[in-house]
Order: sequence, then structure tokens, then C-alpha cells
Amino acid sequence: MADVIVSNVPGSFPWGVLHERHPALIARVRDATPYGPGRREALDALLGEIDGAIGPLAPGAADRGVWEAWGSEKYVGRPWDEVPFLWAESYFYRRLLDAVGYFGPGPWRGIDPFAPFKAAELDGLAPPVAGLEEQALLHASLWGNRADLGFRISAGEAGLGERVTGLVADDSAGLWAVLDRGAPGRLCVVADNAGPELLPDLLLADQLLAAHRVSEVLLHVKPYPYYVSDATPADVIACLRRAGEAGKRLWQAMADGRLIVRAHPFSCAPLPYQDMPDDLRADFGSATLTIMKGDLNYRRLVGDRHWAATTPYATVTGYFPGPVAALRTLKSEVVVGLDEATVAALDAGGQSWRTAGTHALIQV
Repeated sequence: MADVIVSNVPGSFPWGVLHERHPALIARVRDATPYGPGRREALDALLGEIDGAIGPLAPGAADRGVWEAWGSEKYVGRPWDEVPFLWAESYFYRRLLDAVGYFGPGPWRGIDPFAPFKAAELDGLAPPVAGLEEQALLHASLWGNRADLGFRISAGEAGLGERVTGLVADDSAGLWAVLDRGAPGRLCVVADNAGPELLPDLLLADQLLAAHRVSEVLLHVKPYPYYVSDATPADVIACLRRAGEAGKRLWQAMADGRLIVRAHPFSCAPLPYQDMPDDLRADFGSATLTIMKGDLNYRRLVGDRHWAATTPYATVTGYFPGPVAALRTLKSEVVVGLDEATVAALDAGGQSWRTAGTHALIQV
């Protein structure tokens, strides 16, 4: 088993997220909403904590027991960069919500601190193009993941690079083959980002339902704001209103029960999907295919570890209760399922291909 990734190597990708991206995000959240002195002091305290020890959740937090089961009893009090990167990154966002009063009493309860960023991205989108073929919609869904807001905070617009036309792995034929196996069934889509990614995800779902490639789409989103731009139920509604005729059809599909939105607590867990609870396992097990969108879901699917890039995808996803596809733009170091020639060619150009958002994959 490969070693778990931590953030204690200066200059590494995880170290940069912890020490550069997270402070920049705190500053952006602080400036985007007119929080009062108490909320600003809490944000400043979280900022000051990053170079020190992990602090506890707010007193009386309703999910304290859940987070204890997820590891907080073991990790609170330790330096941020000494605990598993996946856990530290996830817990940071939970603590950020504490700092802005998302779960507490008061005027900021339930107010998404990332909403100004999400709204700006959605408002800047061009109207959806009608009549795209399924493969084009699949690629739109894939590349919609290319530049989430968290990635932009650290990379900047100039750091996004040019989108490559070739994928480091492309099993789109296998994806369609799974969907075409037998009668139309349930498709699970585990969403990642709102706005520019969620919109093409929904357009793909509309096309698959209209073409009777699937009979039902089960869309998993986050139950609360997470990782800057991750999709919540409110973001689904915002995208449906933006999606023109497809949005109207999907609105009706929700009323008919053909498009079902789930917001499972484990979607915000700091753990790999290998540790998923039984009810979520049953959801995925009932699907003809589950599509995992994005970088974070990929890390949770294969395990946030120092895998060799040639480790077979099927080896690290064999625990999954049904066929599972990954649609992911590469924005972190974890990758599996590549052939040796591809890895050698990519490595010859430096390691940035793993984290720059310029490469992508479709694996089944």
C-alpha cells in the first residue's frame, strides 16, 4: 500500500495548498461578505492557526460526534501539515464555516461564504449550446472541471495553461459500453463544482434521459458549502434556471423522480470512498454506472496516496460496489491507471502535468 499524502514537504503541492491557497482563500472570503468584527476575528484566528496546531470545532457543534468518528479526536492539537492531506484540507473548510457562522445562531447561519464567487462564475457563462452530441457533452462535463475556484486562487488565470486535446487516459468507449449494457438503468453522478462544471453535467444528464440511455439520474452534491465551489442543492437550482430548455426538462424530471438530488453527509467527509457507509454503498450499488467528477472525488475514489502512476485503476477501485468512471482534470499529484510510455513522455516535460489543470482523464 502506498503511503498517505501529508503536507509537510515545503514546495510540494499539498504544502502549497495549506500554506498559500488557504490563506488566500481566507482573505477572499473576508473581503467578499460584510462580516462583523466577531466573524472577522474568527477568520483571522483560523489564518493564524495554519502554521500551528489544529483547533477544535466550535463549542456545541452539532456534528462534533461525526467529526470525532472521522478522526478529529486523533488529529486536533497536532500540526496541520503532519496529518493526512485529505483530512486536513477537508477539516479546514469545516473550520472556515465555523469562522463565518454558517452553522451557528445569528444572521450568517446558512449563508454560503462562497456564493459571491459562484454567482459571478455562473453569470459569466454563455447560454448553453443546444444539439450537442453525447460525446461532446461528456467532454464538456470533463473539461468543466478544469478551473474550479480553489484552483484559480492558487494558480491565477495565467497559471491555467492551455487545454490539451489529448487525454492521459481515455476510456470513454468503455463508459458508453457500460451504459448500453442491458435495459436503461440508474446513473449516479457525484458532482464536483458548481457553475461552469455543474451546468454541463446537467446537460449531459438531460441528453442521456432524453435518449433513454438511462432511466434515472441520481445526482450527489454537497450538503453544505465545501471546497470553495463545490455544488450544493442551491447550486443545482441556480444551474437549472440557467440551462434554458434543458433546465425546464430537468425541472420536470425532478418532479417526476427521474432526476433525484442527494446531499449525503459523507460527501463532505475527510475520508476515502472505501470507508463509505452502507446506505451510500447501496446507492452506488444500485447504479448501472457511477460517474465520479473532479479532482477531490478522484482522490477519495482511489485513495489520497503516493501511488505509482502505472498502478491499475481497477486495482485501487475494486472495493467499489458497482462500475465506476472517473472524469477528472488533473489538479493534484494523485493519478493511477496510466501506461508506462504515457508517464515517461509526460514526466519528460516536468511534473507540472499532474497539477496544472492542463491534462485530464476518463477512466472506467
